[in-house]
Amino acid sequence: MDRKNTDKHGLRLLKRGRLGFFRLVFSRVGLLVLFLLLQLVLVFFSFFLFRHYMPHLVVVQTVFVVVMVLYLINSRMDPSAKITWLVFIMITPVFGTLFLLFTRTDLGHRRLRDHLREQISLTRRALVQDERVMAELDAADPASASLSRYLAKTGCFPVYDRTEVRYFPLGEDMFEELLQQLESARSFIFLEFFILEEGQMWGQILDILVRKAAEGVEVRLMYDGSNEFFTLPRSYPAKLEKLGIRCRVFSSLRPFLSTHYNYRDHRKIVVIDGRTAFTGGVNLSDRYINAEKVYGHWKDTAIMVSGEAARSFTLLFLQIWNAGFKDASYEPYLEAPVEKAEHAPGYVIPYGDSPLDEFRVGEMVYIDMLNRAQRYVHVMTPYLILDGEMETALCFAAQRGVDVSLILPGIPDKFTAYALAKTHYAALLDAGVRIYEYTPGFVHAKVFCSDDRKAVVGTINLDYRSLYHHFECAAYLADVPCVADIEKDFQATLALCRTIHREDLKKEKFTLRLAGILNKAIASLL
Repeated sequence: MDRKNTDKHGLRLLKRGRLGFFRLVFSRVGLLVLFLLLQLVLVFFSFFLFRHYMPHLVVVQTVFVVVMVLYLINSRMDPSAKITWLVFIMITPVFGTLFLLFTRTDLGHRRLRDHLREQISLTRRALVQDERVMAELDAADPASASLSRYLAKTGCFPVYDRTEVRYFPLGEDMFEELLQQLESARSFIFLEFFILEEGQMWGQILDILVRKAAEGVEVRLMYDGSNEFFTLPRSYPAKLEKLGIRCRVFSSLRPFLSTHYNYRDHRKIVVIDGRTAFTGGVNLSDRYINAEKVYGHWKDTAIMVSGEAARSFTLLFLQIWNAGFKDASYEPYLEAPVEKAEHAPGYVIPYGDSPLDEFRVGEMVYIDMLNRAQRYVHVMTPYLILDGEMETALCFAAQRGVDVSLILPGIPDKFTAYALAKTHYAALLDAGVRIYEYTPGFVHAKVFCSDDRKAVVGTINLDYRSLYHHFECAAYLADVPCVADIEKDFQATLALCRTIHREDLKKEKFTLRLAGILNKAIASLL
């Protein structure tokens, strides 16, 4: 049933997109299933056609597997990913190797990868670090200064002072403020989201964007290509262009060439006039503001940054927007005048994480906070699919007496992810990590808070996709007043959670435990 073009909430242009058969078949999951089936067919026919040579073929296969095992062991791949590929290649040597080659060469994204690397390289010095601010941070907080130097090596991520940061404990709180800020736009509005779905939330935002575009405000919208897989048809950008909104799809899915879990744009960014920016877990879909309840109450968080720090989010947006376009323009947007908040204490470092380089920025920031914490690290995350380093960092912090507490969903949105999270519970609980599940529904927040002084709010989950395969962003906050609001929200959320004990794990359904065990071997591919 088609949606109407307009309603009381705003413009709604199109009906929901449908999941295309060929996009499913030639997605990464489809190829995995296809290769397994082909392997079975090959083994079956080989047995009959070459049964007289089977001893020789077994020797050849054994040598081939040994060579691939040695290659993987000596590669620079993450240890957990090595285990996944070792298992896969030992079960299906030929097609497992072909699948590894397919994902490593990443034919469907090579051009995009090259264009993005070029833009990131060209803009490494687009924002200049204020040396006064850096010197003050070095004197006031050497630990944060050290982390800032690491972030400076990974990209153009200056430290800012005199920046106001407002924390939103729910998506609906952020949405209310976002509407007001959009109304105040005078020059440009940039929006970048992982998910865009028609409904009340997007309808109200779209109404404002259309009016602002008609007033002469430059409006740009970018969303991830996975939306074409689930929610929006390919013609959607053209429809928006007719309304005066410039729109681009990041990495559209292409049959045969899409390793569609890799290189997804998982960021959520709104920039208004270069002076105000939003980021966090909130996408443009009704479930994020609890206008639609699919998994109970949806707990999400976001922040609004006001001041020069908003320029870093402008740069992050433009780097992806300009990838592959020769008419790339940065200066007019990065040099727009911005008022500083003279009485805003603390320091803010907006940063991004890219799967295109050797830096695991999101994970390293989290590990740094865990390693430096003295009293507590409080975490809210929707997923818990950990590599060895992150699990070790969580356990080590707890073992040295730090209160490490995790709030996870009580109602999962993905069965496999929920099952995999459970596989980490025993080791974490044994180390002294406290685990809680949010009973009213689903937690989508991505929050780290430590010692009443440090916090990170952004888009980065504790899973392989976020830490290894996605474009992400966040803001590191040091001695910013809203850190107290973040901790207050954690405690308020904690009151709605059930505590997980070691004995509770024995009560889990057998199907859930079995799914976790089976999927653990391929966790880095999920």
